[in-house]
Amino acid sequence: MAMLSLKNISTGYGGLKVLFDVNLELEQGEVVALVGSNGAGKTTLLRAVSGLIPLTSGHISWMGTDITDMPGYKRPELGIAHIPQGWGILGSLTIHDNLMLGGYTPGSRKKRIENIEKAYELYPVLKERKNKLAGTLSGGQQQMLAIARALIMEPKLLILDEPSLGLAPLVVEGVFEIIQGLKAQKTSMLIIEQNLLQALNAADRGYVMETGHITISGTSDELRENPDVQKAYLGI
Repeated sequence: MAMLSLKNISTGYGGLKVLFDVNLELEQGEVVALVGSNGAGKTTLLRAVSGLIPLTSGHISWMGTDITDMPGYKRPELGIAHIPQGWGILGSLTIHDNLMLGGYTPGSRKKRIENIEKAYELYPVLKERKNKLAGTLSGGQQQMLAIARALIMEPKLLILDEPSLGLAPLVVEGVFEIIQGLKAQKTSMLIIEQNLLQALNAADRGYVMETGHITISGTSDELRENPDVQKAYLGI
């Protein structure tokens, strides 16, 4: 039984349909990459998983239970943590207060302080600046804070939407080192990333999206060797 299963889901915004009968599965402990060009529907898919937009058809299952109609605010209680594009950091609050907000679900509230201390051990720069406003952090540090805040929840599934967006190449390497570390801890992840090689290096499997459809899927190695993927995304 898959941890997360999307069956023929379709959705959009108002009269604009964005996703068309999409099927996707993610197993526990697996890292899955979702790649494709701008406007392909990747972010919309993540928003559907998080319950931020309703489906027009299809079903979403979590651990074998249908959550299609579950409100978005309840899905974090299942263990689904979503880091959006731009990281969602509250710049007018301190770093510590941002981390406190990560432990708001009933399951994580009891261990919030303990988990914040673990985050500080993992990312010492956050501890050094914990009383500074989050808006004073660099882009890479804000991404670090966003990941740390999500981990306070003790998520079963971590969703990352363009974790390298707007970051310098050296900083991107650091972000993906964090992702590789999470993978080593068997953290399940669903990642959108335009840098195909970075995404596939981090992932076990991948899906390619074009204009709201899944067009190719396979293991990371299969996608790297796929001539259509090479031509469209690697310039080979």
